[in-house]
Order: sequence, then structure tokens, then C-alpha cells
Amino acid sequence: MGWFGQLWGMALGAARVQPRFEDPVQLLGDRLRGIYRFLAEFGGRLFPDDYFADLYLESRRGRPTVPARVLATVMVLQAHEGLSDQEACDHLECDLRWQAAAGVHAGYEAFHPTVLVGARNRLRASGRPRRLFADTKVVAKEAGLMKDAARVVDSTPLYDAVATQDTVTQLRSAIGKVLRLLAGWNLGVRVRLALRRPDSYLTAGKPPCDWDDPAARDELVDALVKDALAALAVLDGQTLAPAVAEAAELLAEVAGQDVERGPDGCFRIATRVARDRIISTVDPEARHGHKSHNRRFDGYKTHLSIDPDSELIDEVVVTAANAADHDPIDDLLAPVADNPDKPVVFGDCAYADGDTLAHLEGQGFEVKARVPAAVNRDGRYSKDDFAVDLEAATVTCPAGQVAAIRFDDSGGGKASFTPWCGTCPLAEDCTTATAGRSISIHPHEQILQQHKANQQTQEWHDAYTGTRPKVERKIAHFVSVVFGGRKARARGIRRVATDVDTRAAAVNFSRLGVLGAYWDGNCWAAAPT
Repeated sequence: MGWFGQLWGMALGAARVQPRFEDPVQLLGDRLRGIYRFLAEFGGRLFPDDYFADLYLESRRGRPTVPARVLATVMVLQAHEGLSDQEACDHLECDLRWQAAAGVHAGYEAFHPTVLVGARNRLRASGRPRRLFADTKVVAKEAGLMKDAARVVDSTPLYDAVATQDTVTQLRSAIGKVLRLLAGWNLGVRVRLALRRPDSYLTAGKPPCDWDDPAARDELVDALVKDALAALAVLDGQTLAPAVAEAAELLAEVAGQDVERGPDGCFRIATRVARDRIISTVDPEARHGHKSHNRRFDGYKTHLSIDPDSELIDEVVVTAANAADHDPIDDLLAPVADNPDKPVVFGDCAYADGDTLAHLEGQGFEVKARVPAAVNRDGRYSKDDFAVDLEAATVTCPAGQVAAIRFDDSGGGKASFTPWCGTCPLAEDCTTATAGRSISIHPHEQILQQHKANQQTQEWHDAYTGTRPKVERKIAHFVSVVFGGRKARARGIRRVATDVDTRAAAVNFSRLGVLGAYWDGNCWAAAPT
């Protein structure tokens, strides 16, 4: 054989006949890692056959043919990888890691994707709708991994799954929804006859209009609002089905939130923005939100409470995007609220307002949240440059003048330096107000002043900088997939919350595997570090 024949033979080679493995765990060996190995080893313990039995107690069709372990594993891994229902079922059929985690043989034929839709709906309506997430904490606590010494709280945006609609689109959509729900009914005919615009209201999008002409825009808005009010007038006092009543309520809110009536009787888009403005008739619970003055988003917020020792999620809450970070603080700390020894709570400045600090400390929590420094325009003296003496009920300004605090019924008050500002040599560096400088006293001023003093100590600084950043890392893990972490794939806060709970469960299962949690035959334990 010449050199060409030798090279040809080497290039072609010979295919090796591999033995067939029915067990994907055996086939993957050490390549099975992370959450997949953890679920492969302990999925049978975590998700026994009766895990979802209560979801089907009242079903005439009986229990599903999909084993509980398979269904629960797919739900968790779907959240872990941020997949659609179809993609999750495809992975169960084609990915050996998924098959190993689900405890099925290689070549397993997956169920139909609609099974996941039904499972989520049943789970949400059950007596234990958060079991996938809650059970991760059962494992962590039994294994001694989740401590109660501290909790770190924070929030992150959760973008909605629908497009934000403008006023015109919302009005058309809300009217159309009412008409569709009443189609074929006498009441629907009456609503249709009350409308004056030549519009079916059954198509999506905006109607034709010269959008560059302000008069044409105003005329369209006025006609839409008057049609909305005409429809509501027909529905007023009628006995409506729940879905129709909900659609009518939505129409009323949309018709009133963005418009105002002018002196000429015409409705126009208002220059203000409603505080709790509905941003889409497709998802009426989504809202405008902001994480900072310049960073805005639409949808919801995910709030998390983290155990900094184990970096496990202890609680997760979903709110509308316009909720303040500290609004769900009681829900976030509910798992540890009844502990005799309350944990230390770490948070950023969003949790450092006087009311939140007083509320938490009144429950026995020690709070380490950075109270922001006071600021003034153009670098002038801020409130922090004034000496507040609550015991003496006085405030001393940088020039040495002392003003008495006038308290009001709320417990707060004000100290005015008007008598001295006119002749004060430091006035230009203090205020531009013609009436002189005044200092407001918060009803919880004592707590705020004490926290500001604590922040100056090295002990406080070391504890804060060594602990609070852990929640940032956990949020980065949480939002590392497209769906479930940063962007909702469902509409409505309850459905979104179900996905977020499942995502939190996936994050915790991954962490439990890293921490070495295992079943020792009697209870959950953790491998020694």
C-alpha cells in the first residue's frame, strides 16, 4: 500500500460499536454535575409518587400518567434553563442530563407540553402552591445549612411579557374586550348601539389618524373616551358575569387614568401621569417602575431575602413594578419573624427610611441598612452639617446659631433660622430661600441619627461590606436566564409568582448540590467542608 493508501485508511478509520446504555447516569458518569446530579441522586426522595396527589383529588379523570418525579423535575429544570414548555419537553426526550435527573431511561418519550400548563394551574390553586420552593428550605434547614443569624434583602426588575400600550391602544382594546365578552347577548347589542365611532373595536392596534396633527389626535381621544363612557353607562346597574364585570372595571380605569376634560368639554390626554397607571390591557397588573432616577422598566419586581451564610434564598416575593423596595419587607422576613432571636437584616438605602427602620426594630430586628447622606443644591450646607439635639429640642447651624424645634402631632417638626439668616456671613453657602433656612425633623429622627452614627464605625462597615454584596451575587444567579429570572413569560402577578417560585427552587437546588446536601438514609445532612 502506497503512502496515499495509508493516509486514506487513517483518515477513514473504523466506527466503534458502542454498547447501549439504558441508564443515563451510568452513561454520563462524572460528566453529570450540578443540579442534574443532585436531582438524579435525590429526586426520588424529593418528589415521591404522591407529591402532586392533592392536585387531582377532585378530578374526575384521576391522577395523571406522568410520574410526580418526572413532572417536578421538568418544572425545576425548565426554570433553571429558562425554556418554553415545548423546549422543556424536547430536552426531556433528547438531553441525557434531564433524563438522569428525572430518573427515567435513555430514550424516554416525553409528555405533551400542555401537561405543564395544567400542572402550574393546579399547583397555583392547591393548598400548597409554593411547595417546590418551600421544600428546598426543608432540606436546607434539616441539613443545618440555612442559618438564622442574618438575612439580606434586595429587589430586581422583572420585565413583563407584553408590550406597553399607549392611551389610544388601551381604550380601543378595553372597549373591544367588553364587546367580545358580550358577543351574542342582548346587552352586547345595546353596548354596540351606544358607540358612535365607526369602529368595530375587534382589531388590534391603533385606528387611522393623522398623528402629526394635534387637533386630529385630540378628536380621536375625545371620541374614544366618549365611546368608553357610553359603554359604561349601558353596563351601569346591570348584573354582569365576573369576566364582564372585570372587563368593565378595566375599561373604567383606562378611560379615567390618562385623560382630562377641558373647558370646551372635550377629553384630551392629560399632562400628568397617574400614580398607579395601567400600562397594558393585556396584563392589567403590570406597572411602570424604576430602579433609579434614570433606569426605568415595565412589569414587576422580584424581592428576595437571602441567608448570607449558605447563600440560599429564604423568601421571594413578586410585586408590581411601582411598589417600593421596602413594601413587602414583612413578607420577606415572615419565615424568621417568629424566631426568639431575630436575625440581623442587611439592606441598601431603599430599606433605610425612618418608617421601615422603626417598623423592623419595633419587631426586634437589628437593621444594617445605609441611611443616605443628606444633600443640598450646588454643594450648599446639608442637614448633616447641622447639629440636631433631640433631648434639648434644638438644632445648631454651621454658624453657631441655635434654633428650637417646633414639634407637630406626627412627632416630627421643624427648626427655623429665619431670624439669623439675613445677617449671617454663611448664608450664601447655606440657602437661597428668602425666608431663610429651616431644618425638618423626621418623626423617627432619633433612629435615623443613630444609624448614621453607627455607619461611621469600622465594625459596622466591615459587617455591611462583608455581607450585603452576597445578595447581589445571588440576584445575578437568579436572573442568569431569560425567562423566570429577568423577564416574565406569563401574564398576571399570580402566574408570574408561580414561575418566580419555581426559579427560586431551581437556584436553591443548585446551591444545595454545591453545599453537599445529601440523604443519609434517615435525614438530610451536609458533607463536611
